Amino acid sequence: MDMKKRVSLELRHRSPSEVQELVLDNCRSSEGKIEGITEEFSNLELLSLINVGLTSVADIPKLDKLKKLELSDNRISGGLEVLAERLVNLTHLNLSGNKFKDISTLEPLKKLPQLKSLDLFNCEVTNLADYRESIFKLLPQLTYLDGYDIDDCEASDSEGEGDGVDDEDEEEGESEDFEEEEEEDEEDIVAEEDDEDDDSGDDEDGEVNGDVDSEEEDDDEDEEEDDEDSSPAKGEKRKRDPEDEDDDDDDE
Repeated sequence: MDMKKRVSLELRHRSPSEVQELVLDNCRSSEGKIEGITEEFSNLELLSLINVGLTSVADIPKLDKLKKLELSDNRISGGLEVLAERLVNLTHLNLSGNKFKDISTLEPLKKLPQLKSLDLFNCEVTNLADYRESIFKLLPQLTYLDGYDIDDCEASDSEGEGDGVDDEDEEEGESEDFEEEEEEDEEDIVAEEDDEDDDSGDDEDGEVNGDVDSEEEDDDEDEEEDDEDSSPAKGEKRKRDPEDEDDDDDDE
């Protein structure tokens, strides 16, 4: 698919000014030049033209908001002055797999004050003696060259994503706070359940004790009633048998 058709496809019924990221990787450029991209893409922040057969970037339009430009695996060998003129806020530039042979071809990048990351993997220039030292000296604004800073410390994955790292830290902090709150809530619930179990246990003990006491009282009352039934009524005299009285008279 040629580049113009690919641009139309990527618009997806949007106007160019609504597009912030435009990825045209592996399409075909006409005569090695950029086409289909105009200054109407005024809010474009990322443009990716990987492996599209470019030999020149002379036709790139003025894009004041563009921050990241991917040009790897093309056949570009120079002409970077146009980038310094038209992409004044560029922070990331990937030129890996192109035809740069000399440090001098990269000198125009000195005019990109915001440039923080430059990639030149698989370019002949990387085979020069003191390549890294020379590039950092030529471009003092650089933080990372081929993914490493001047002290050979590797760039983080989120480098250049703006406030992404801070946002991630905040989200992690919020997540940890939320987890701690959940744990505290669970502990409170467990403690409440333990208290309820203790209270219910006390109530059950009380009910059992009360039942035992009432049963004992009932037993005592039954025993008293039995005693009353077996003994003569209070004040009642025992009647003498008439035969006993006759025996007494005979003795006399």
